[in-house]
This record gives sequence, C-alpha cells and structure tokens, in this order.
Amino acid sequence: MDADWAAQRLGEIRTLMERSSLYRRALAPTATLTGIIGMAAGVIGWTLPVKTSSGFCLYWMVTGILSLLVSILMIRRQAWKDNERFWSPPTRRFIQAICPALFAGACLGVIGTLHPQISESYLWNLPALWMMFYGCALFSAGFFMPRGIKLFGSIYVLCGCISMFHFTTEALNQTLPRIVHAHIVMGSSFGILHFFYGVYLYLTDHH
Repeated sequence: MDADWAAQRLGEIRTLMERSSLYRRALAPTATLTGIIGMAAGVIGWTLPVKTSSGFCLYWMVTGILSLLVSILMIRRQAWKDNERFWSPPTRRFIQAICPALFAGACLGVIGTLHPQISESYLWNLPALWMMFYGCALFSAGFFMPRGIKLFGSIYVLCGCISMFHFTTEALNQTLPRIVHAHIVMGSSFGILHFFYGVYLYLTDHH
C-alpha cells in the first residue's frame, strides 16, 4: 500500500512539473485580461452610484467571480489546445490549495453584503483583507506553478498589510475618505497589478 501511495504521489509530482508549462502559457493572457477587468470595474464603480457598503461588497464579489470564470475558461482552452486533460489529480490539488484563502475572503464579502449598516472601518479594511487572502492563495498556488507566482502573491500580502495599516490609522483619526474611493483601491490593486504582471509574463516568454 505504501509503495502504491508513493508511486501515485511521484506520478502527480511529475505531472505537476509537466503542467507548469501549461499554466505558464495560460497565465500571461489570463493575468492581462483579469487586470483589464479589474481596472474597468474600478472605473465603472467610481462612475456609477455604487456607494453603499453592501453594494460595494456585492459589486466586487461579482467582479471576482467573473474574473475567476474567465481564468478557468482560458486555462481550459490552453489545455485543450495542448491536448492535455484539464481536470486531473494535480489540478484538484491546486484547487484545494487556493480554496481556503479564497473562501475566507468570500465570507468577508458576504458579511458586508448582508449587513448594509456595517461600519466604514470594516469596509475600508475589506480591500486590504482581500489582498492578503488573495496573496495567500497565490502563494499556495506557487507550489504547483512557476515560482514567480509566489513573489506575486507576496506582493499582494505586503500591499494588503500596508493598506490595512493606512486605513486603520485613517479610521482612528476619523479621516476615512468616501466609500466611492474604495473602488480606486480595488481597481489599482486587482487591476493594475494583474495587468503589469501579465505584460511581464509576455515579455519574459518572448525573450
């Protein structure tokens, strides 16, 4: 039984190493498109009257789900082009690695959506918490993907910590900006960072 278990794990590790190139090829267009979606959502959220706490949470949760679906479709398309199976044991392990952090972030969004009277300090710390949880998910994914994704995840965690410190200080000083400005924070963090990461991947792949 132990020998079979070890052989199965070695097979999964070998498959993960082979599929890392698949993820790498799919990551550049996926990150770029996700960045465009994030930047567009930031501008739309700033322009439209999405100014309530529940509206803000719901708006960005829908945006996150849309980005996730687009990413899955693009990775699946890349797997189809390379004649590789999309849903495999290594893929399941990858999903299991990122789910806890993403689920925790989603729960925070659900709380904000279901409680319209939630405090401004909670709302303003939400983007920071989302950055940190998302960064943790990316860092976990880095064990199954090119190592650059770990650095990308670490950048999100760092940005989240800085944002948390800044907006907590603003809340204590009672100088928090209007809620509509939170869309700029989200568009910058989840839009611009993804876009430039995608451009970086395109450039490094080219060379």
